[in-house]
Amino acid sequence: MTWEDAVLWLRQQPDQKALVRDCFYDDPLLASAERYRQSTEWQAVRKLLPSPPGRALDIGAGRGISSYALCSEGWDTTALEPDSSDIVGAGAIRSLAGEAGLNIAIVEGPGENLPFVNQTFDLVYCRQALHHAHDLFRLCKEMERVLKRGGMLIATREHVISSKEDLQSFLDNHPLQRLYGGEHAYLQSEYIAALLQAGFELLHVLNPLASDINLFPDTQNSYKERLAARMNWPWPRLIPDVFLTLLGHNLRTPGRMYSFIGRKPT
Repeated sequence: MTWEDAVLWLRQQPDQKALVRDCFYDDPLLASAERYRQSTEWQAVRKLLPSPPGRALDIGAGRGISSYALCSEGWDTTALEPDSSDIVGAGAIRSLAGEAGLNIAIVEGPGENLPFVNQTFDLVYCRQALHHAHDLFRLCKEMERVLKRGGMLIATREHVISSKEDLQSFLDNHPLQRLYGGEHAYLQSEYIAALLQAGFELLHVLNPLASDINLFPDTQNSYKERLAARMNWPWPRLIPDVFLTLLGHNLRTPGRMYSFIGRKPT
């Protein structure tokens, strides 16, 4: 199947309605995009965005929910998406931008060969895009090339494995992998090496429990509540965030999510 076919199949499964909604695959698209902009995930991302807004490139933009959020926050946004489809690709972004009345530039193509001149953007944003790279280092180098000096990279919700042997376990448990075969995951060290070799300064490496970005649709507060219940501890809000970060370092679930925040040196 194509990626579009796989998502359409998922939408038709009665037992996958929550997953469809959590992945923002549901329609109407504008309502889905606005729900993403109001989500705990995006609110955590907003705290990382540089100020004032400038030019942003959303790589692997998919249906355009991140482009919508960036543009709504005042960013001059370009959405890069290799899929042309009307459900999960560039066609969907065009419809979303038109309905929302937003000026989102749309470019179809892969991230490994960006059609932009050097130092074009103030921000490169990727949501669940790096782990799809055919050439991770080349993608990272291209992102660094098109960023202005001092520009920021925010790459969120990237699938991580602890060993190469874990990859098949992750793929076997992914709900759409058997349909379209497009999923992947890298070692944490591979992401970091590719970013550093491309020339980025790493500002933050957020593990699965270190931020609502990776936890969504869960949150740090709800995780603390469940943790406190297991420990018979009556004050979940007193559990420090650093404790969740320490727990997150020890997780080994294949495909767990990490986010990487970097900057191009000035």
